[in-house]
Amino acid sequence: MNISEGFIRRPVMTILVMAAFLIFGALGYTKLPVSELPAVDFPTISVQAQLPGASPDTVATSVASPPAVRARPASVAV
Repeated sequence: MNISEGFIRRPVMTILVMAAFLIFGALGYTKLPVSELPAVDFPTISVQAQLPGASPDTVATSVASPPAVRARPASVAV
């Protein structure tokens, strides 16, 4: 006897089981917590680069720019 055969032979039981699923599902849905502004932790990345004696412009061009260029995905020509 497979699983569907029991449900085909007993249609009243099938209706009662489905009604129980619907009732418990509706009750469970109403008990779910809902928040207008949920607490969300956004992922962050922190990068520290040190280049002693360099100006901010030098650090920006020689240290900060190359990793940003390498992090971009390569574009594919179609």
